[in-house]
Amino acid sequence: MTEMTPVTDAAATKAPETPKKMAVPDAQTVTAVQHWTDRLFSFRVTRPASLRFRSGEFVMIGLMQTDAKTGREKPLLRAYSIASPSWDEELEFYSIKVPDGPLTSRLQHIQPGDEIILRPKPVGTLVHDALLPGKRIWFFATGTGIAPFASLLRDPQTYEDYDEVILTHTCREVGELEYGKQLIEEIRSDEMLAELIGEGFHEKLRYYPTTTREESPKMGRITDLMRSGQAFEDLGVSPLDPAVDRAMICGNLAFNLELKEMFEEYGLEEGANSDPKHYVVEKAFLD
Repeated sequence: MTEMTPVTDAAATKAPETPKKMAVPDAQTVTAVQHWTDRLFSFRVTRPASLRFRSGEFVMIGLMQTDAKTGREKPLLRAYSIASPSWDEELEFYSIKVPDGPLTSRLQHIQPGDEIILRPKPVGTLVHDALLPGKRIWFFATGTGIAPFASLLRDPQTYEDYDEVILTHTCREVGELEYGKQLIEEIRSDEMLAELIGEGFHEKLRYYPTTTREESPKMGRITDLMRSGQAFEDLGVSPLDPAVDRAMICGNLAFNLELKEMFEEYGLEEGANSDPKHYVVEKAFLD
């Protein structure tokens, strides 16, 4: 806010100026919003012309809020994975709704035309550069942790780098799988991507959704299904092998730690942008 200038007698005779809308720093405009369940929604915003990112990275987004102590407006930001691929003209995000969450309690009410803050400094570990070359890649997600994989699954490089691409998505209820289900359908119907992934027996893309509470075709936590061997049997693939498999994890903390322990048992090593290995974990994600 700029400092107010004292009103002079001459100025007092002029018509009052129309109040100006407060400028939002790094503002981007909401172009679309879709509510998937009473707990989940996705939205798209304009993309800064200068923004360059690698599929799988995240940025800080948010809204302005009033500081309770000072009364001043300041940004309230959280890390959000970009769900759209690096070639998309807009940016897509997938979010949980937290009733009393400082940000999501307000963010869930945005409408097309509204503005949000987007800091154009993408970072993250769920990128191809953080993995050694392999033949098969696994994307392990819980809840909204599917967001970075929505980006990677729509990136042609994923299918150019690997012979097999497997997405596992574990949620509590069937409705929470709908975003992923429509994502896979969209990819398979995309002319360019469909040519890369193939079809029928030779299709590169495999989708393995499971639920833990509501009845569905495949029940259970993915970690339990892997330990029992059921997941590998259902997918028709061999257990994880450092010579073949690469993996990315994006889920709640307990899920991440359990999978990391399993990967180490299989002989897979955790990598990073500066030290590519067999698997990577997104530590910024909280569901």
